[in-house]
Amino acid sequence: MNQNAADKFLESATAYYQEFIGLLPKIGIGILIVILGSLIAKLISSFYLKRIKRKTTDPLMARFLAQAIKISFILLSFMLALEIAGLSNIAAGVLTAAGGAAIILGFAFQDIGKNFLAGIILAFNRPFHINDTIMVGDFFGKVKALNFRYTHIKSSDGRDIFIPNSDVLTKAVENYTADGFFRNEFIVGIGYEDNIEQAKEIIMGIINSQPEIIQNDIDHQNFVTETELAVNAVNLKVFFWVDTQDYRVSSRIFRGLIIRKVKEALDKSGFNLPANITELKLYKNTEDIPLRLKKD
Repeated sequence: MNQNAADKFLESATAYYQEFIGLLPKIGIGILIVILGSLIAKLISSFYLKRIKRKTTDPLMARFLAQAIKISFILLSFMLALEIAGLSNIAAGVLTAAGGAAIILGFAFQDIGKNFLAGIILAFNRPFHINDTIMVGDFFGKVKALNFRYTHIKSSDGRDIFIPNSDVLTKAVENYTADGFFRNEFIVGIGYEDNIEQAKEIIMGIINSQPEIIQNDIDHQNFVTETELAVNAVNLKVFFWVDTQDYRVSSRIFRGLIIRKVKEALDKSGFNLPANITELKLYKNTEDIPLRLKKD
């Protein structure tokens, strides 16, 4: 009985061996097809990446399409190799195993997978582009690079910040340069005894004299309005629109220039720009405090 089992095992092993030897040429051709397919996929994806980059300003979309083309060619060559090698019956098993492995890896590396999927979604629908100035959560800066796992922004103080794409997808994104315009504002206080309308005319004269300031009657109106009756001043709020091609210059440096011009013009016209008022209160038990006014 044992001899018969051994004979059957040897016969089966010999049959499988002979079948394997017969398949070796086909397997070799299949391996060659996979290698050639991978090389061709790399060449074609590189070629299309260059063409897509010339036609689009979105590098993330270009990389996504090139990678999709590359992976499609590799999968096609792999399936063709299995068919030629006579192993098409195991292709379904390989795909099933790959799907199961993908699910297991997805749970094991869910943060990486989440950011990658978010990157794919952002490749088709993203609220910003390279060189836009954005704020995501507490992070503010100019977009420098777009990748499948993260978005790279550079803050105004020189920090490089890499924001996971899942945060970009789920959090509110403020784009300061989407349409190319940004409204600046600041507050200036004048004395209660000063003429408010005259102060507003002076400020608007400065605003209207600056060619860098955008002005139209539809979406970008510049104006000055009374905003508060403060303890020691009437506060006026100044609103003006600028081009945000360079957000740092338009929102900070140029804003500072306008503030300085307004201050100098109001000073020259004799307006009071009150400082904070400090109240000195003397209680009953306090001894007399000598005070002396000193003229400048």
